[in-house]
Amino acid sequence: MLPTITAVAALAATSYTLFNPAPDDKLRDLCTDRPTKSTSPCTLDAGHFQLESDIFNETLDHTGAVSTTTQLLTGPTLKLGLTDLLDAEISITPYERVVVRGHGTESTAGGFGDTYLKLKWNVLGNASDAVGFALVPYVKAPTGSARVGNRATEGGVIAPVSFTFPDSWSLVIDPELDSLANSSGGGGHHLNAAGVLSLSKGLSHHFTASAELWSDRDWDAAGRVTLLSADLGAAWSPESSPNLQFDGGFNFGLNHQTPGVQGYLGISQRF
Repeated sequence: MLPTITAVAALAATSYTLFNPAPDDKLRDLCTDRPTKSTSPCTLDAGHFQLESDIFNETLDHTGAVSTTTQLLTGPTLKLGLTDLLDAEISITPYERVVVRGHGTESTAGGFGDTYLKLKWNVLGNASDAVGFALVPYVKAPTGSARVGNRATEGGVIAPVSFTFPDSWSLVIDPELDSLANSSGGGGHHLNAAGVLSLSKGLSHHFTASAELWSDRDWDAAGRVTLLSADLGAAWSPESSPNLQFDGGFNFGLNHQTPGVQGYLGISQRF
């Protein structure tokens, strides 16, 4: 019986929480949900904060003679490590600006964006294990202004799975199901499904390049929409600052319903 009690005590001693933070020398490698659209199964170390944000984000789209430019003034996500396997996240858009040009006219809309609240629960493989899995339920609070948001509460769940291979290759698969508000504005929700297939390669201990395919299928009663894009991203962490990451990337629409090109630069910092 004594060995069992000792093992349980040792496990409890090495389990960290919000009120018993993981010490700096026990932190896992920095893990973020950027760049690209994929979500990693890994959670933030208990008792620590992490900021992940766009510095620049612009989307360009052309439909016939009409062009639409969407700009985000940052887009921070703040994470808080609750336990070794659970973190809480909040994402906001301080200002979103949409400019539509066509047929000799120009219109501009802007305002505060919606707020996303998430919990990420790592079920398997929270460090450098060969396989990782997590569940990420989320709720969108309709904090966006009427000019940039749909004023509706929405939600869903993401279930990222990761596979780590030799020579610093990794694969992330992100299935997602959402309940989105009907675009007719008459109330009610409909199903939306999305998925990401993301392949990454660590070119050095501090630099990683990623390529992915993303798709989204919206079953809105007003008309079904299918989005498809090919995305490229890269991330670099300075050798002297293992808790800091810079990243950037481009997303390219692959059909006429998807915005033509999106470019962004971002930064992440663990505290």
